Amino acid sequence: MEMLAAMQEGMMLESPLVTFLALYLIVAVRYLVFAGVFHLALWQRDPQKVRARKLTAQRPSKDLVRSEVRWSLLASLIYAFPGVLILEAWKTGGTGLYTDVNEYGWLYFFASILLYLFLHDTYFYWTHRLMHRPRLFRLLHKVHHESRQPTPWTAFSFHPYESIVGAFVIPALVFVIPLHVGALLFILTLMTLSSVINHCGFEILPDWWLRGFPGRSVITAAHHNLHHQRYACNYGLYFRFWDKLMGTDALETAYDFLTPSAVSRPVSETAGRSD
Repeated sequence: MEMLAAMQEGMMLESPLVTFLALYLIVAVRYLVFAGVFHLALWQRDPQKVRARKLTAQRPSKDLVRSEVRWSLLASLIYAFPGVLILEAWKTGGTGLYTDVNEYGWLYFFASILLYLFLHDTYFYWTHRLMHRPRLFRLLHKVHHESRQPTPWTAFSFHPYESIVGAFVIPALVFVIPLHVGALLFILTLMTLSSVINHCGFEILPDWWLRGFPGRSVITAAHHNLHHQRYACNYGLYFRFWDKLMGTDALETAYDFLTPSAVSRPVSETAGRSD
C-alpha cells in the first residue's frame, strides 16, 4: 500500500514478492524512524530538558523494549501483506482507489479521510473491547499489554493474531469506498504516527489542548496511557466518541494537572482485564 504514490503514473512492480518486501521495508522503517525519534527525544534526553509531561514514574526495562521492537517488526510483515493484495487488484481496476482529485473533488477528498478515520476507529473500538474478554485477551492482546507503561516502541507491539485482526480493515474499505491515493498514504502515515505518540508515555500536548474541545474529542497519550494502566477503559484509536458513548471513557478526573481542584485517582489504578 505504501508504494502507491510511486505508482500513480502506472508503474507496477512485476513480482508480488518484490512488492511485499518493498512494502515491508517501508512499513518497518517508518515505524523505526517515528519510534526512534520520540524515544530519543523523550526517554533518552535529560529529564530537565524534556518539556513534555511524563505520565507515570515507571520506566520499562531494556528487555521489554527489545521485545516490543521484535513484535513490531513481525507485525510490519503482516501489515505489508494486504498492500500486495490491493496493488494486484488495482492493476485490474478492482479497487476504489483513484489518482485524479478532480474525479470526486476536494470536498470529497477531505471528507473521505474523516470517514475512513471514523470507520477505522469504530472497528478498532469494538474489536479492542472484544479482545479484552479474558480468553481472547490471553490469545490476542496479552502481548501488547506486557507494556504496562508503554513507550514509542509499543506502537506495533502486537501478537500476530492481533496484527491480522487490525491489518485488513482499511484495505477492505478501499474496495467499497473510493479513496484518493494521497489520502490513503496520509491515513497510513497518520496511523503510525498517532500510535507512536499515544504510546510514548509522555503527554506532548499542552494542558489547554487537553482541557479544550480537541482534547475532549481526540485521543492523546494521556488518554491511552490510562488504558495500559487500568485496562478497562479508553479503547478508542483516534477519537473519544465511542468511549464516551459507551461509558468507557476516562481522562479528566484521572490527572491532577487536568483537575487541579479535584482529588484524582492514582494513575496506577487498575480495573481488571474485562469489561
